[in-house]
Amino acid sequence: MSKQESFLYVLISGIILILILAGFIEQGFLDTLRGLVSLQAHPARLIHDFTALEGAGAALVNSGLVSALALTLVKLAKVRLAGPTIAAILTIMGFSLFGKTLLNVGPIIFGVYLSAKVGRKPFAAYLLIALFGTALGPLVTYLVFQAGLTGLSSVLVGILGGTVTGFFLPSIAISMLHLHQGYNLYNIGFSCGFFGLFAASILAAAKLKIDIQVMWNREPTFTLIALIPLISIICIASGFLLGKRKAFTDFLAIQRIPGRLPSDFVDQVSAEGTLVNMGLLGLLGSGYVFIVGGDFNGPVLGGLFTVMGFGAFGKHLKNCWPIVTGVTLSCFVFGKNLAAPGPILAALFGTTLAPLAGQFGVFIGIAAGFVHLVMVERTAAWHGGLDLYNNGFSGGLTATLFVAILEWLKTTKESRKEGTQ
Repeated sequence: MSKQESFLYVLISGIILILILAGFIEQGFLDTLRGLVSLQAHPARLIHDFTALEGAGAALVNSGLVSALALTLVKLAKVRLAGPTIAAILTIMGFSLFGKTLLNVGPIIFGVYLSAKVGRKPFAAYLLIALFGTALGPLVTYLVFQAGLTGLSSVLVGILGGTVTGFFLPSIAISMLHLHQGYNLYNIGFSCGFFGLFAASILAAAKLKIDIQVMWNREPTFTLIALIPLISIICIASGFLLGKRKAFTDFLAIQRIPGRLPSDFVDQVSAEGTLVNMGLLGLLGSGYVFIVGGDFNGPVLGGLFTVMGFGAFGKHLKNCWPIVTGVTLSCFVFGKNLAAPGPILAALFGTTLAPLAGQFGVFIGIAAGFVHLVMVERTAAWHGGLDLYNNGFSGGLTATLFVAILEWLKTTKESRKEGTQ
């Protein structure tokens, strides 16, 4: 293991420790444990804010424990801790504040593991799919606690449903990548949304209710408000500690990369430049939430953690701002409140389309962000909130549309040019 990778392990372990300690301090040891246990049985579909259900302390400890599981899997699978794995761990960290639990991620990961075995591939080859695939964890929670089954049968059905889901995810994910050609950073979110359509349809046919509900904490504690800025500053300081002046020059180098999948900034540039990029994205994202009057609750922190995570794997300041501008413009045109759940999450998670801005320019980025908001407010109902990465699903559809049009225009232009020669 290299010095840089060891440093990243220590850093992420430190962030996980901060989450767990902050959780216990926030809510008290016994109340936090009770809340943590209770969270495992709560509805996990979009949008159930764990900080509103059982308190900030229980949500933070849940986030820390699920993130620790993800980091452990990376270590055991002997996958390098770099851009993709950092993105996966911080995404899990964020979504464990509003959807992922220790209970519901296990069957998904096990299903992907079985898929690797059947396909005679090392689990390491499918690890990212297993980690990101936990976006469908709410399906497990739903089958165990909300499908109307009782006792052991509900547990067995939940485990089986999650295992089957994880088993088929690798094949779906590979196919979905071809559609948007790497311009949607949340490819597994796109894949999970596609699978979720079928799962929701089956549940609806069985006359089970999968209506969308919103549980949203409008009174976040100081701990929740201060968490992302604190972790962002730690990332920036760590980058300069690791690389000194080189951290800033490498940060600037990252801004010149389009960000299309796979863009591992740790490998392409450096860990120190990547950490500065992650930290600045976290600070600016927090600034956006503050300016529009948003709530620093579970879902919003989930968005900020995800933006920071993908600051190691495709996102940077230059390719993100056009997407956020497009979402903001869409809100003004259609009279939507920027601080409402849908728009504020679209502004943060919609940066999954950052590679479009990075590759094709500011105008295309703004247009993609504009369309993304319109789409994302429709797609959650299609899969019944079973796919936590709803913006990844919507982003995949939006990216596919834009790529198809842009490729057609490029081909047409080349054909005309050849015809005049």
